Amino acid sequence: MIKIAPSILSADFANLGRDIQRIETADYVHVDVMDGLFVPNISIGIPVVKSIRPVTDLPLDVHLMIDRPERYVEQFCDAGGDIVTCHVEADTEENIHLALRKIHDKGKKAGVVVKPGTPSSAVLPFIGEVEMILVMTVEPGFGGQKFMADMMPKVQQIRSYIDAMNPACELEVDGGVDPDTCKICIASGANVLVAGSSVYKAEDIPARIRALRG
Repeated sequence: MIKIAPSILSADFANLGRDIQRIETADYVHVDVMDGLFVPNISIGIPVVKSIRPVTDLPLDVHLMIDRPERYVEQFCDAGGDIVTCHVEADTEENIHLALRKIHDKGKKAGVVVKPGTPSSAVLPFIGEVEMILVMTVEPGFGGQKFMADMMPKVQQIRSYIDAMNPACELEVDGGVDPDTCKICIASGANVLVAGSSVYKAEDIPARIRALRG
């Protein structure tokens, strides 16, 4: 089954609880955390994750676009994150391994993320110890960007790695996903789709979530 993870980056932050309840037919709540260092934008942090945890039963899929995530992963787990993903580019390989261990020690699922310019092979050191791999199909840092179709060979390659080495791992894509681009993502092997503006700008959100499942 294709899973949908609407990004609350596109929600109305003055009515965040309401807007999270509007996506209750989705599978995950995607939470974009940006620090202004790893990416050129600042979004939400630990207090917001903690505040939204009681308003939904959906798993919180926390995407850390932050420098040296190992420093904060435990706090995001404690705040209510169910899946916590770290960028492979955000620290040394050794420290990303440490971050993944810390997430697992909290009883949560861990994942790694690759930016558009990062080769698919960058996930290989981590593939045996993650429950999710996220491929960015836009440059991370801002919502509403245009989908990068040239990332699909990378998605296909990572799908082949997963099938060979960790079949239980989920493959997520994030950036520019809409009812048209979702089809190429699914065909390329993704099984979790992050969508922000496509979901929250829709007149009928449950219908849009159904459409994104392909």
